[in-house]
Amino acid sequence: GAAHVDADEVSRKLTGENGEALDDIRRVFGDAAFLEDGTLDRALLAERAFATPEETKLLNGVTHPEILRLINKKINGAFFDGYEGVILDASQLFESGLNERCTLVVSVVAPEDVRLKRIMERDGISEEKARLRMSAQYPEEFFRTHSNYVIENTGTAEDLKLQLRQLAGLFEQHIAGER
Repeated sequence: GAAHVDADEVSRKLTGENGEALDDIRRVFGDAAFLEDGTLDRALLAERAFATPEETKLLNGVTHPEILRLINKKINGAFFDGYEGVILDASQLFESGLNERCTLVVSVVAPEDVRLKRIMERDGISEEKARLRMSAQYPEEFFRTHSNYVIENTGTAEDLKLQLRQLAGLFEQHIAGER
C-alpha cells in the first residue's frame, strides 16, 4: 500500500542525458566535469565533490534543490493517487532536510570496514578514494540516534530480507494507527 520514491533515480534523471541539472553543474564545475560526448563524467565529479567538505556542499547546493522539487512532487503525487504511505529511499535524507517530511526514519548501517569494502567493489575505486567518500558521510552513531528503526546490514541477503519483512509489518501497523 505504499509508493516508492528513489532519490538516486531522481538524481540520475536530472544528471543524465539532457538532464535539468547539467547546466548548473557545468556552470559550477566547468567543462572538465563532462566527457567528450557531453555526458556527465560521474567518476570525475564524485572525485572532485568528495575531495573536501566545501566541494561536497557545492555539489549538493547545485543538485539538491531540483532533486528535492522532484521528490516532493512524487511524494505529493503518490498521496494524490491514493497511496497510504511513501517509502523514500534517500542516502542524503538528513543533508537534504527531507527527514522533516518523514513520519518514520529507517537507517541501514554496517561497520566501517564492511562499508569500505562495498564502496570499493561497487565503484571500482581505491581504498583512499572510498575513505574520502565515507568521510563526507555522517558517522554510524548519527543514524542510530536520528532514526526510529535501524537495520543491521552485516549478514546475508536473506538476513536483510528478514529484517525488512519484520519492518514492513511494523509499517503496516503504523499506517493502520496501531502504533
